[in-house]
Amino acid sequence: MTRPADGQHGVLVLSCEDAPGIVHAVSGLLVQERCTILESHQFDSPTTGRFYMRVEFSHVDGTPLDFPALRRAFEGTAERFGMSWRLADAAERQRVLIMVSKYAHCLNDLLFRNSIGELNLDVVAIVSNHPTLEHIADFYGIPFRHIPVTRDTKPEAEAALLDIVREQRVDLVVLARYMQILSDDLCRELGGKAINIHHSMLPSFKGARPYHQAHARGVKFIGATAHYVTADLDEGPIIEQEMLRVGHALDPEELAARGREAETRALAHAVRWHTENRVIIYGNRTVVFE
Repeated sequence: MTRPADGQHGVLVLSCEDAPGIVHAVSGLLVQERCTILESHQFDSPTTGRFYMRVEFSHVDGTPLDFPALRRAFEGTAERFGMSWRLADAAERQRVLIMVSKYAHCLNDLLFRNSIGELNLDVVAIVSNHPTLEHIADFYGIPFRHIPVTRDTKPEAEAALLDIVREQRVDLVVLARYMQILSDDLCRELGGKAINIHHSMLPSFKGARPYHQAHARGVKFIGATAHYVTADLDEGPIIEQEMLRVGHALDPEELAARGREAETRALAHAVRWHTENRVIIYGNRTVVFE
């Protein structure tokens, strides 16, 4: 029977200690549930001894998938292999909150990509410590919240942010050049569901004015790093990095302009892969099934 092109897709993502029979067990369960595999990726880490897998599937006849029933059916296999796993509807739009300060390029890029269908996000709010970019939120019809942050008001500001996260049932927080350091408590609260874009290739040229540091050192490549937010500043698991070759004739402002290209691409890739359930965190690293 031919599967209709518009049939509903499910995504199963898992990790566990490597053992014989995992792929057979997963594929056999899907066959038993009258599903066909559309895309499959796997990785067996020789250094950690762990196995990682992402499978996209649908019913063979294109009928809707019963996700609660599929989860119940998979529980026995998951328990047998000691799996960490999640099962999701591939078309489900994740609820995303974007945080930004005064630089608009990453925010603009994400919202434009989402508007043309390149990303599959439900952007529920834009939060900023400055009112500067409210007009962009208005253009896209997205609620904008200005939450000023000072040293004295930081706890109250973070509490207000968490209120929005909870009220809006946010799945992912994206720091699109949000120029404030989050507290350790907030980082732990958002563990695994907050992505930051760092304006250099971590771990070099940290801190303020990285492009000026790079210019002073005469670098030939610049880049950007998209990573998960953790309490260890700029040390979270890296999802994506972009790199651009530059020449000696560029001044610091021209380097910054080129760097913005790398930032927008790296962040868009990271957000897309996370929301498509293509990223698995293990320790301080990630497996990314592009």
